[in-house]
Amino acid sequence: MAIDTGTTAWLLIATALVMLMTPGVGFFYGGLVRKKNFISMIALSFIAFALVSIQWVFIGYSLVFSGDTGGFIGNLSNLGLEGVGMEAGPYSPAIPGLLYMAFQMVFATVTMAIITSGLAERVKLSSFIVFAALWTTLVYDPLAHWVWGGGWAQQMGALDFAGGTVVHISSGFGALAIALVIGARSGYGKYMMEPHNIPMTLLGAALLWFGWFGFNAGSALAANGLAANAFVVTNTAAAAGALAWLFASWYHGKPSSLGMVSGGIAGLVAITPACGYVTPLASIVIGVTAGLICYGAMLFRMRKNLDESCDAWAIHGVGGLWGALATGIFAAAAVNGASGLLEGNVHQFVVNAICALAALIYAFGVTYILAWLVNKFMGLRVSEDEEYVGLDISQHGERINA
Repeated sequence: MAIDTGTTAWLLIATALVMLMTPGVGFFYGGLVRKKNFISMIALSFIAFALVSIQWVFIGYSLVFSGDTGGFIGNLSNLGLEGVGMEAGPYSPAIPGLLYMAFQMVFATVTMAIITSGLAERVKLSSFIVFAALWTTLVYDPLAHWVWGGGWAQQMGALDFAGGTVVHISSGFGALAIALVIGARSGYGKYMMEPHNIPMTLLGAALLWFGWFGFNAGSALAANGLAANAFVVTNTAAAAGALAWLFASWYHGKPSSLGMVSGGIAGLVAITPACGYVTPLASIVIGVTAGLICYGAMLFRMRKNLDESCDAWAIHGVGGLWGALATGIFAAAAVNGASGLLEGNVHQFVVNAICALAALIYAFGVTYILAWLVNKFMGLRVSEDEEYVGLDISQHGERINA
């Protein structure tokens, strides 16, 4: 099959859209932290993008997509992108192999950016770089292979259209694990640590929402009706999640703008694995439920005084878990040939549940071990004095003058 120029053009655009999500995460988190750590949080996302881009070209793509070793990981036959070129690739004969590689690469970069939530305002930059390289290789790459690269989950028939398990369960529960290892910020629970710039967080959410159309609709790997369906249900679930969280926070006090965009992100997370399998009406249910349960998870995290305060666990972890289960419930054969629980396919729901639970346990467990090892040999967090002056100055030698 010859390379299709229309599909190639669309995937180039989708790849660029997903790339925009990584700095979007930085702006989203940057507005949530204190002013003295604003540059640091944005920088972590850019560093994640640069680091994972190199890792992906050198070894990551090969570990995910070059054959299968025991259902767990690929091999090194595409090391350094050997055999990946401008001609059509095996995973999509309509686009160049290099483009498919790049599209998958930006998924890996944004996943690493999300996990920085668990390290906010206290991570040592050198330790983050080492941790990020290890985490992408030992957590993200195996999970991506399980689901998309021919691994055991794909062999079982698990459905994850655009990364609910691979991206969001892994980063959300990974952020929880690393937050437990690194410990709370100095003074957390004793002093107010309010977001310093909510408009910046709203801007970050806008970039994420915008980029998510490439994330989900691009995963159709074609400019066709399935991409259109993914586009529509993505926006619908996000809108439903935003309104659900808005009204829930209003019920408990004020209708928070920060809560509204958090609900929008929750809806986006939950629809990610399902967007190629469900109808627009089902996406409303998925989005509303995501907004409510992720809001509840955030309240639970606050009651437990857990310092994972950019809420990757509550939004991405819990939202991704719900999305994986929802895919097994609401998948409609009329959309993409796969049936879920509501159409009588109990097996699909069970398979998705098994895959989601396995990903949760693996991501949390391996992340905890990696964080513990880095902390033991390098120290994950900055000194008390460096934390006091802020990471912008102590780690980057920069500050906001305005």
